[in-house]
Amino acid sequence: MANTRLSMRKIKEILRLCWGNGLSARQAAQSCGTGRTTIKEYLDRAEKAGLSWPISEDLDEASLENLLFPSTIPLSVEKRNTPSFDYLFKELKRKHVTLQLLWHEYRQNNPEGYQYSQFCLRYRAWVKTLDVTLRQDYKAGEKLFVDFAGDTIPIHDPATGTTTAASLFVATLGASNYTYAEAVLSQDLPSWISAHVHAFEFFGAVPDITTPDNLRVGVTHPCRYEPDLNPTYQDMATHYDTTVIPARVAKPRDKAKVESAVLIAERWIIAALRNHTFFSIGELNRAIREKLEEFNNRLLQKMKVSRKELFYTIDKPAMKPLPERRYEYAQWEKPRVNIDYHVEIDRHYYSVPYQLKGQVVNARITGATVELLFKGKRVASHVRSYAAWKHTTVSEHMPESHRRYLEWTPSRIIRWAEKTGVSTGALVKEIMERKPHPEQGFRSCLGIIRLGRRYGEERLDAACARALLMRAYSYKSVESILKNNLDGKELPCERPSTCVTHENIRGNIYYVKGEHHA
Repeated sequence: MANTRLSMRKIKEILRLCWGNGLSARQAAQSCGTGRTTIKEYLDRAEKAGLSWPISEDLDEASLENLLFPSTIPLSVEKRNTPSFDYLFKELKRKHVTLQLLWHEYRQNNPEGYQYSQFCLRYRAWVKTLDVTLRQDYKAGEKLFVDFAGDTIPIHDPATGTTTAASLFVATLGASNYTYAEAVLSQDLPSWISAHVHAFEFFGAVPDITTPDNLRVGVTHPCRYEPDLNPTYQDMATHYDTTVIPARVAKPRDKAKVESAVLIAERWIIAALRNHTFFSIGELNRAIREKLEEFNNRLLQKMKVSRKELFYTIDKPAMKPLPERRYEYAQWEKPRVNIDYHVEIDRHYYSVPYQLKGQVVNARITGATVELLFKGKRVASHVRSYAAWKHTTVSEHMPESHRRYLEWTPSRIIRWAEKTGVSTGALVKEIMERKPHPEQGFRSCLGIIRLGRRYGEERLDAACARALLMRAYSYKSVESILKNNLDGKELPCERPSTCVTHENIRGNIYYVKGEHHA
């Protein structure tokens, strides 16, 4: 900014051009004949002073100057009816409430009270006496900060005497500082999601924004501008209609609220329980709930009001209601649809419409169901099966007479296999005949045929002959035979149908009681 302060008339003109007419700082600088940096400096001062356009008629140039340059104006020592700064602080966290509106309400009840400039100066001087985390401007019901505490709590196994370190999950609301804490045995994804669900249920409502640290479990790829969320974490956020905005990497001020809450929780919960011995996670969490109740009911030193009271008067009315049902933990995968229109999930095969052959789909996997989505649309839903290497097939997913990929009929695959050798064709035919639907054997058959590229067709046919003899009707069996070079060895002879007679072979009569000699 220039050394010489601009006149108040020119400053008001800058506010009119930028706020009233929507001009950019560059355009306003050209109009007023001053620098763009100077324009931005005055706009910043006006914004910090809580001004808006049009400027209130009650503000003369002297009062406006006091607001823009408060350091040069000492606080008045005149004794008047002082407003309740606690009340102002709480009301400013409500949506659409401004300091100017509160001043108008104050003057209605106190006609001889402070002018707007003194009103603002005194309030801001009081705010500076608050803790840093209380001072930050958080709107009611807007943000929830979540993180794990650095310290852990030991849980003892009475049977073995070993100890397990339990982590403390902490969630704190921005406006009221109302806090939830829970001990978990691991910082893995299921524990992270479960702790969020319990936190929302503890508050009985959901915030607009949830701000976690850049934990690997919640944020797959930490980035300053576009962090990638874990799909399960994003799914949970969608279910509760909250927006996840992770803190920037190495920017602790982005989550100063929860950093302070974690520190306080470590002092008032972990330290307070240091002399207790816990033998289960349930016992530990019961003790944490008791300490948490005391913590949320303690009066804040500066405001003389508890976090719980602030929550029910400020945050809770502005938060979103809980959904009708609790979020069910789900994992996400991206399998590719095979030629047999099935995808593999946890060693089991699930069908999708045959038109999606070769496409990549999203799989949402819960303990009871498997949902398959393509481009955001659900295309299949199955009851989850834990039977390894089995098929779950919906008849509607199968093609009508294979019209979309008729070339992949069982007969054509058998003919293709027979080009390698007779044994290969016989094994492929046997595999498909043993399936409820021949298409379910396509995957194994194509895999066997493609082994010929790696090991040669002659070796493959020999391996298939051995697999037929051993009744090993699978791709893995043929691959194992080739890997271990068993295809080059002689095939085992079949067991003879009649017994061999020889003078040195004892017959069954020899073993009849009393017929043999020592």
